[in-house]
Amino acid sequence: MTRIAAVQAALPPYRYPQSELTDAFAAICLPDGKGHALLRRLHENAGVSHRHLALPLEQYAVLKDFGEANDAWIATAVDLGAEAVSGALAAAGLGVEDVDLLMFTTVTGIAAPSIDARVALRLGLREDVKRVPLFGLGCVGGAAGIARVHDYLKAWPTHVAVLLSVELCSLTLQRDDASLPNLVGGALFGDGAAAVVMTGSEVPAAGPSVVATRSRLYPESERVMGWDVGSGGFRIVLGADVPDVVRKYLGGDVQAFLAMHGLTVPEIGTWVSHPGGPKVLEAVSETLELRPGALELTWRSLDAVGNLSSSSVLHVLGDTLRLDPTGMGLLLAMGPGFCSELVLLEW
Repeated sequence: MTRIAAVQAALPPYRYPQSELTDAFAAICLPDGKGHALLRRLHENAGVSHRHLALPLEQYAVLKDFGEANDAWIATAVDLGAEAVSGALAAAGLGVEDVDLLMFTTVTGIAAPSIDARVALRLGLREDVKRVPLFGLGCVGGAAGIARVHDYLKAWPTHVAVLLSVELCSLTLQRDDASLPNLVGGALFGDGAAAVVMTGSEVPAAGPSVVATRSRLYPESERVMGWDVGSGGFRIVLGADVPDVVRKYLGGDVQAFLAMHGLTVPEIGTWVSHPGGPKVLEAVSETLELRPGALELTWRSLDAVGNLSSSSVLHVLGDTLRLDPTGMGLLLAMGPGFCSELVLLEW
């Protein structure tokens, strides 16, 4: 089995309370004053106290267009990505020369050369390092990335792989969009990065083992979550039916996956879930009939930094590793597709 040897989170230095972000969002996106009451209600009920931003707050009002925002995304993504990867390798007791594969996931910006290439060059990874950039997975990308790295390491058991996620959601801000999805997104999403070091079965390492993974793509769900891409950049698609989709599918998916490995939901001692938002987390707890407090670390992460898209579940994983749990665990996330990814862990 492959192992998760280390996780390192990275956050930009600009941290703001939710109330200050609410005021700034209202000034930029609702300058005529209409919808302010709804906006404040959404922000107050998002379960978020603080968020980190890629840029100082005052700079968002003067970003000219998608190109300028994406340039800022590239610069910040490389800085945070290099910080996360170098920190994760140090925590695992490995060096840049040990990395055989660098996988990168994002959904909040575009770059060619991709961010993984720029990070590899900055840190001095080997010239023969394999790179796999993934785009479009969104919130499920952290869990799916771990699963795909696991697939790779099963074929290359002597290798070391790094998964890097960078999501700078604030730089997708749509200043001319007063739609409900944009208001909800503006209440939930923050900026951050995380890197995960994983090792093949023949590489000595501590940390939980990845036992198995499962992917699920749900029918007729393309408009549940995603982006509409236009001249202004990424405009959020966020259906109100996300919690309903969770309730419809997730419970059966998890139960069937665990049954394949002789397990039931009550036998999972550690839950590592993506913090989609309060209604989504409530739906996850209800459909799985989780014990009280099972998602406490996820709720804390949502409160402290907001929803970081693909990086969020990796932040929760890092917080979980620091508790040094024992027994079986399940890491899960959902995202555009609409889809889910399940990763069975054992400590």
